[in-house]
Amino acid sequence: MAVPTWLWVLLVLVLNGYGESKYVVYNTTSSIVPGKLNVHLVPHTHDDVGWLKTVDQYYVGSNNSIQGACVQYVLDSIVPALLADKNRKFIYVEQAFFQRWWRDQSEEVQSTVKKLVSSGQLELINGGWCMHDEAATHYIDMIDQTTLGHRYIKDQFNVTPRIGWQIDPFGHSAAQAYLLGAEVGFDSLFFGRIDYQDRAKRKDEKTLEVIWRGSKSLGSSSQIFAGAFPENYEPPSNFYYEVNDDSPIVQDNPDLFDYNVPHRVNEFVSAAISQANITRTNHVMWTMGTDFKYQYAHTWFRQMDKFIHYVNQDGRVNALYSTPSIYTDAKYATNEYWPLKNDDYFPYADRINAYWTGYFTSRPAIKGYVRMLSGYYLAARQLEFFKGKSKTGPTTDSLADALAIAQHHDAVTGTERQHVADDYAKRLSIGYTEAEGVVAASLACMTDLTSNTDCKSSSMNYCPSSEADLSKGKNLVIVVYNPLGWKREDVVKIPVINENVVVRDFRGKEIQSQLIPLLNISVSLRKFHTMAYLGKSPRVSPRYWLAFSATVPPLGFSTYIVSSAKGAAAISKRQLVYKSETSKNYKVSVGPGNLKLVYSGNDDKLTQYINSRSLSVEQSFSYYPGDDGSVDLQASGAYIFRPNGTHPIKTEGQVPLTIFRGPLLDEVHQRINSWIYQVTRLYKGKEHAEIEYTVGPIPIDDGIGKEIVTKLTSSVKNDKKFYTDSNGRDFIERIRDYRKDWNLEVNQPVAGNYYPINLGIYLKDNNTELSVLADRSVGGSSIVDGELELMLHRRLLCDDDRGVAEALNETVCIHDECKGLIILGKYYLRVDPTGEGAKWRRSFGQELYSPFLLAFTEQGGDNWTRSPVTTFFGMDPSYALPDNVAIITLQELENGEVLLRLAHLYEIGEDKDLSVMASVELKKVFANKKINKIEEMSLSANQQRAQMEKKRLVWKVEGSTEEPKVLRGGPVGPAKLVVELAPMEIRTFVINFYSKR
Repeated sequence: MAVPTWLWVLLVLVLNGYGESKYVVYNTTSSIVPGKLNVHLVPHTHDDVGWLKTVDQYYVGSNNSIQGACVQYVLDSIVPALLADKNRKFIYVEQAFFQRWWRDQSEEVQSTVKKLVSSGQLELINGGWCMHDEAATHYIDMIDQTTLGHRYIKDQFNVTPRIGWQIDPFGHSAAQAYLLGAEVGFDSLFFGRIDYQDRAKRKDEKTLEVIWRGSKSLGSSSQIFAGAFPENYEPPSNFYYEVNDDSPIVQDNPDLFDYNVPHRVNEFVSAAISQANITRTNHVMWTMGTDFKYQYAHTWFRQMDKFIHYVNQDGRVNALYSTPSIYTDAKYATNEYWPLKNDDYFPYADRINAYWTGYFTSRPAIKGYVRMLSGYYLAARQLEFFKGKSKTGPTTDSLADALAIAQHHDAVTGTERQHVADDYAKRLSIGYTEAEGVVAASLACMTDLTSNTDCKSSSMNYCPSSEADLSKGKNLVIVVYNPLGWKREDVVKIPVINENVVVRDFRGKEIQSQLIPLLNISVSLRKFHTMAYLGKSPRVSPRYWLAFSATVPPLGFSTYIVSSAKGAAAISKRQLVYKSETSKNYKVSVGPGNLKLVYSGNDDKLTQYINSRSLSVEQSFSYYPGDDGSVDLQASGAYIFRPNGTHPIKTEGQVPLTIFRGPLLDEVHQRINSWIYQVTRLYKGKEHAEIEYTVGPIPIDDGIGKEIVTKLTSSVKNDKKFYTDSNGRDFIERIRDYRKDWNLEVNQPVAGNYYPINLGIYLKDNNTELSVLADRSVGGSSIVDGELELMLHRRLLCDDDRGVAEALNETVCIHDECKGLIILGKYYLRVDPTGEGAKWRRSFGQELYSPFLLAFTEQGGDNWTRSPVTTFFGMDPSYALPDNVAIITLQELENGEVLLRLAHLYEIGEDKDLSVMASVELKKVFANKKINKIEEMSLSANQQRAQMEKKRLVWKVEGSTEEPKVLRGGPVGPAKLVVELAPMEIRTFVINFYSKR
């Protein structure tokens, strides 16, 4: 008679002492074992600073009907889990969350956490306020948000993050590699998302891990060890252990059914060997965690304890608790030669027909808002420094926090849900309002300043209205501040009610001005959005733009007075200020200076750009219908650009050009159709065209989402090549339908050739460069030789199935009546001889990022002209920075010291005159102060530069020959205090001044 299987099991259990199991002490003490495959288990959580829920909702764990996520539970849970076993480790990234949690803790918990950080059990890596995006972010914003986090960590824990951990952004930039990697002192950089074709090839060739040399100017001096994960930033399949995850646990109690230790150990070893087969050396990293995990950390650590214990008993591989720092050091110790990577990892596709290039343009309104406030924040910090930072407020800190959060890879990217986008905008608005108070107080103080007045005690009412009724004898005083380090002349435009106005400079001398009628479309837009966002109609409506030319010293201001003109002479003069006409001739030429644009009288289209040379240029609009995913379930959405054909947008009706001419600028107005309007401006003394577009509401009555582009078609023979910037910094050569690192299989000829643009895009041939600069992050390309295109706006009706679960269909509502979002934006066009375009792209690009800051107040009579200070010089009045250097940070720190960053704006070989070493005389920059001590710091200002360089790991590169010594600026001598900057170099200093007696 056969014995039943259950009886044999029972017999085995009895013989093994059923009911006599005892507590198991898991041996987690393992460290690296030479000669074995070492599996580095890296426990981590990835906590989005807003995405499906707002940043606050994620932190406190509310709104869980959308997503069950609570960051404070993660951090609460981690501390006791680490205390339970000193061998356990954990890494944490997002300081926007960590600092909130830290402030909520008792002194006892803070003391415990400091010990965990000091011992290396808890490692704070990356260390920025958020894990910023790498496509839609400007390098100054990336630096600022990283500095904010790094300095908090240094202040509280006296540690400097070693590792870049950009695991979730959707593609990776060269500026990230060298600036936000090597230049902040990181030893390595890890990420999850690279193109699926690229990943497959790198797996085959064991080149997922590379030495990334992101800057051709700084070369090996800013290279970094970089690794892409085999799949993503999650554990291998079947090794997830959050509560309710379905991976099999390690059931190691023989007294219970389903004992599976040998089976789970075999699966662990198999997964480890599989990963080892696609990497170099005997070290592999397992990222044990993913989005918002470890809300109950014990479930993860209990299983990892078991795996380490039993896998190491098995002995085939070695498992250990680790961190990316330990892993990096282990890789370095192998003395391996690594493949070299240049340029970047854009664009990113995660599968066929799924290019994540739509988010380069998604939510263009918030992209524009972030860029505008970024430049404002730079200027506001300067003014805060000149006045002296207030201990009682207001300060720029709230704007710093809001801007830092907005750099998150589901914020400025436009890949968040609508209510989250609204939350980001609200935070930015609150931050701006407080920073506006700083600007008002600073300028009021500085304009009242006398030789023996303490600036900190001065006060003055601030009135931002430029729409005051000047007919009652009041003057409008405009303070124009220039945040750049060189003297600047630019046209200022403000809306005014009165037409009989004159403008005087600070000496009281009347200067040339120009009135341009405010068109109905501008007035109606203003009324609509005022009602939508403020709930009321504007009290008055301006009728004109008043334009005048302002000349402002570097880091200084000039004042201008607008007042009512008197008498018939003023009226006759006003009639000469602007002239309106419509195009009737076969051709019409526009432009008050050297630059002329020629329009065809037949179809009212741009046909020619004429300055020192002539180039045929046409401008047009078109749209890509967004694919609805009906064929293969891949739709166009917030992340993904999936065009389904292309359609030109033709001008509706016979609406002629409207042209306003004047002494300062000419304007060409074009009504393309009922939802696209365009104004092209040409300024006297400038050789670029400013194109302002109003796009929206994008019509969807046909049930089709649309992605709107503008195209500039020229005769430039660029042979598939074009150039786009990396986060506003280096320009990278792009070749249509080509990737340097692998043989591209072209399945999306449009979306697969789109790249992020933060500064600009250009193409060139042997004779001509055609350049376009943008006022915000957009996507763009050259799909056809001679042609540049920018995507301006997107409105889509389907979700692209990447988690947001919401169509990108932005609307504005009044009393429950909603219409599609209208976008007002600008781009700038210029043509140069080949080799000469960089001067404009760099210099004007900096002016575009840092426009004049305007402040307003009203005064009666001529009181203002008798004010003690009507112009201000922040530097020595005889000094200006070199044309190739910008001040990108001037900020008073909490302890009264000053953070200064200087950036060389040019790449090596980019310009024959300006791609050279530059010098800045700090004694003249700070002419009104005396420097006591100056320390050069890492880019994020959390460690001395010299110490960072001493610690830098020097990696071996495959097939590399010795490159020429990279040019860098020398030490700053304490006597001369001169800073040298080589091409593309950014230098960061903390300065202490002698106090005034």
